[in-house]
Amino acid sequence: MGMIGRVMDFLFGNGRNVVVETAEVFRINAEQQAQRTADARAQSLAQFAAEFQQPRKGVFDRMIDGLNRLPRPLLAFGTLGLFAAAMIDPIWFASRMQGIALVPEPLWWLMGAIVSFYFGARHQAKSQDFQDSVVRTASAVAGVVNRQKQLETRVAPVETNPALDAWRADNDR
Repeated sequence: MGMIGRVMDFLFGNGRNVVVETAEVFRINAEQQAQRTADARAQSLAQFAAEFQQPRKGVFDRMIDGLNRLPRPLLAFGTLGLFAAAMIDPIWFASRMQGIALVPEPLWWLMGAIVSFYFGARHQAKSQDFQDSVVRTASAVAGVVNRQKQLETRVAPVETNPALDAWRADNDR
């Protein structure tokens, strides 16, 4: 075996590829990175789906869901009510606003944090419910496709209609 053969065996022999192994030191193998990313996504989807296996629709959960729906409408209608109160009785409204002006700034910050956390948590819960429904829908696709294929194979052939066949033959010319 000549010198070129020895160099080729060194570079590519025994199932190795020294060039690729050396290049991977400086640059990530895109195919392996894509596989790792796909595996990580599949694992996170499986974990996410496992979290939502338990239904949450007992009496207590429905009651809490109902209570969670109150703050936004109450805030919106309360704000509109303040506008109405300002137009109906400006003196009464002004005296109430003077009382609000006396609230210390740290209490306003606390109120802002509470409202922000409430709406942030509500948004997160709704977002997770939406993602759960997406995962359930995506996991049902294979079953729907299989049922569709079964239905397509089980469809009985349509009985022939001699008059329709004659009409098609005349119109195909």
